Amino acid sequence: MFVQVIEAKTSNPEGLRAQFDKWVAELQPGAKGYEGTTAGVAADGRVVAFARFESEDAARANSERAEQGAWWAETEKLLDGPAQFTESSDVETFLAGGSDDAGFVQVMKVAGVDRAKVKEGDAQFEPLAAEIRPDLIGGLRVWTGPDSMIEANYFTSEAEARAGESKPPPPEVAEGFADFMAMMSKAEFVDFSNPYLHSA
Repeated sequence: MFVQVIEAKTSNPEGLRAQFDKWVAELQPGAKGYEGTTAGVAADGRVVAFARFESEDAARANSERAEQGAWWAETEKLLDGPAQFTESSDVETFLAGGSDDAGFVQVMKVAGVDRAKVKEGDAQFEPLAAEIRPDLIGGLRVWTGPDSMIEANYFTSEAEARAGESKPPPPEVAEGFADFMAMMSKAEFVDFSNPYLHSA
């Protein structure tokens, strides 16, 4: 999988959502290798979009289409300033991965993490996930450098996610969870109460 991450700000979330719908209706049929999009606008206007392709070549071919350029020129007019683009083929999914059925998506962006410890945290958490965090469907993690990542976490609903995050971890994994959360203490979170979710 190859993922293009777009970060920006907007004062027109409705217009941006309409542009996403337009892309699906008019441009997706010609986008070979396109797998899906997760996007949203936070309450403060922050925008994050994850565009998933089967390969970097497929993503490049899409970017080079004239109709893609025209669509992006229209989309840029809805943004408050320039967008930031990040691309990576170093992508992981956990639990059930992304889901178009999610009612709430939380994006987490962090640098300065120990990748081995992240993997260790996943290994501790996943066997217990269904019991302690049934609200978490899964996630998509995009590594943007040796120690930096941005990920989308998919939840059944915002209310259930808030309730789940307030629960303490089981005693047998509390120490490992504490270490993981300390590593993530510098993370930036972006919440999407009305996420845009589409899979090809």
